[in-house]
Amino acid sequence: MQTSQSFTIVLPCYNPIIGWEETVVDVYQELKKRLAIEIDLVIVNDGSTKNVSRKEIDYLESKIPLLKYISYAENRGKGYALRKGVENVQNFPVVYTDIDFPYTTESFLSIYKTVNQGKVDVALGNRDQSYYENTPLVRKLISQTLRASFKFFLKLPTDDTQCGIKGFNEKGALLFLTTTIDRFLFDLEFVKLIGKRKLKYSTVHVDLKPNIVFSKVNPKILAKESFNFLKVLMRK
Repeated sequence: MQTSQSFTIVLPCYNPIIGWEETVVDVYQELKKRLAIEIDLVIVNDGSTKNVSRKEIDYLESKIPLLKYISYAENRGKGYALRKGVENVQNFPVVYTDIDFPYTTESFLSIYKTVNQGKVDVALGNRDQSYYENTPLVRKLISQTLRASFKFFLKLPTDDTQCGIKGFNEKGALLFLTTTIDRFLFDLEFVKLIGKRKLKYSTVHVDLKPNIVFSKVNPKILAKESFNFLKVLMRK
């Protein structure tokens, strides 16, 4: 299968840290330099209330000609934002990650190249135990508990469903757009559907960059996600 000479990055954005726009430009330019191909960028502002203004967007548009910016007032969740972004993708494959590009450039390139080779529909980022060395205790406990639970209860393509970087082709994108969960567990829903629909996939080892700032875990959202976990369990 012929590989693509362009692809799209989709980034959800909610109350990012100051200077996020410079990080986006720096990583985007590094990826273009390494790959020497056109890269579309879709940023979805998921109802941010700080650090996202016309100033940051103007800067991005001045540096990234192939930028599509989507914004809406209400915070709907990462899953919702990513579906909005994928709906606007024109060039495949797609790689999505977080607005601060928390994974190393090599990890990002591994995800992209795995899908672009044309042998799989989806590339799933997978973190090893080194990920937890600098992870806040609460986030570490939640992540490890989820991984153990998913491995025990569900037959999934990976136990690391919540890894924040994944890539897919058009077939994978169509499946991703059938997900219904807006927040934390949309990744789990997607991974389960990959197994159910028998899409071709590969897990790809990824590493976190040093000194990444983790967002705070919202207890209210976690409580609501228990209902979504049941939805995933029952989804066919």
